[in-house]
Amino acid sequence: MAEPETMATNSHDIKLDEKDIKLDEDDIVRDASETKENAKKEEEDEEKPEEPEESASETLYIQNLNDKVKLIYMKATLNNLFRHFGKVLDVVAHHNIRMRGQAFVSFANIETAKKAMKEVQKFPLYGKPMQISFSKTRSEAVMKLLASTDEFDAFHEERIKRKKRSRWDNPIKKKLRLKKRALAAGAQAEAPAPGPKRPAVLMPDEYLPPNKILFIQNLPLDITKEVLTSLFSQFENLYEVRMIPTKKDIAFVEYGDETSATVAKEALHNYKLDNETKLKVTYARK
Repeated sequence: MAEPETMATNSHDIKLDEKDIKLDEDDIVRDASETKENAKKEEEDEEKPEEPEESASETLYIQNLNDKVKLIYMKATLNNLFRHFGKVLDVVAHHNIRMRGQAFVSFANIETAKKAMKEVQKFPLYGKPMQISFSKTRSEAVMKLLASTDEFDAFHEERIKRKKRSRWDNPIKKKLRLKKRALAAGAQAEAPAPGPKRPAVLMPDEYLPPNKILFIQNLPLDITKEVLTSLFSQFENLYEVRMIPTKKDIAFVEYGDETSATVAKEALHNYKLDNETKLKVTYARK
């Protein structure tokens, strides 16, 4: 067997300069420092406790609502807004100072509540972004749906006791009790100065509750009643089309029931009648 051929090398063939193999001291120090910092950061991350995830609930707690809007309109608006994510069991809101600008919206399950919270968080309702979190306790509507009769009765009884304690400890109630005692003792109570009336805020057309009468806007000025009737008669139970002689760009369309009106509204809202202007179709104000 032939021996492998070896390659002869001379000293002048491989010549290394000292500067080619000299390590940069600054690079060594910098690399060591970065390694030390990374190790320290990893150690801190391991020791840092995880923040507990907010406990989910079937009920959403909503804050930062516009308290200038009438309560009946606010509750109807919240119901119409959240029913797109699933069945709304109840909407709770109160006039009292402690609950002003707040509401509770209950769903049938936690998954629906999570989805609604994710989609509607910070939604600007009546000019104010909503702040939404999960309620710490289950609502009465949820308990009525999910709990047994005995469980619901116990829950309801405890809820009433808690409300009574809360009312008794309420600082405003305490102040009123002191005033009554002062009156009974013959002291004169100071008459509170009348506060300024809050201006009424109309609900936007888009959030009006369902109605069998539709309000049509942005109509072409030359449109006729026959054309409008032909358009809305595509949907069942059309009862009447009313034009406004003094204002030709609006009209009212009435159906036999709310369901038929809703179908027509969803189909024809933003419909281009003359290929230019979009119709605005909303529920009429009652």
